[in-house]
Amino acid sequence: MKLGVMSDSHDNIPNVKRAVTLFNEIGVDLVVHAGDFIAPFAIDPLANLNCRVVGVFGNNDGERIVVAKRFEAIGGEVHPNLASTTLGDRTIAVMHYPELAILIAKSCDYDIVVYGHTHKIDIQKEQSLLLNPGETGGWTTGKSTVAVVDIDTLEATVHEL
Repeated sequence: MKLGVMSDSHDNIPNVKRAVTLFNEIGVDLVVHAGDFIAPFAIDPLANLNCRVVGVFGNNDGERIVVAKRFEAIGGEVHPNLASTTLGDRTIAVMHYPELAILIAKSCDYDIVVYGHTHKIDIQKEQSLLLNPGETGGWTTGKSTVAVVDIDTLEATVHEL
């Protein structure tokens, strides 16, 4: 099984579409988004995923009620601060901020801990896999990235869009 990971898409619809295409080609079983979608229309391309999607709000997300309704309309779910989900026998925590993610990863309560906010790729594997896929939007670093995690090995691969 495979987990698709994205964050900080910041209304960059072409890059979100590229991420969806990549995830579908790879055949991921779940996609998580660590926040900063920004506007409600930025959720619409996620409807084309061939799997479910779980997200959390980031610090730049506006119109949260409408964003939540868009997630509901595509069969996904979005959470205010922390999403907890599973894929196979692996537990996954998703949040926007690194400070919370680091503490949760150290607790060993989850197999995979995903965060965003910094726009910087970060992969740390100790007891838990701590992962920031970088930024899907590409506005800050000029590099648009997502990650795919092999659920069996907990190996993360970063893909540039």
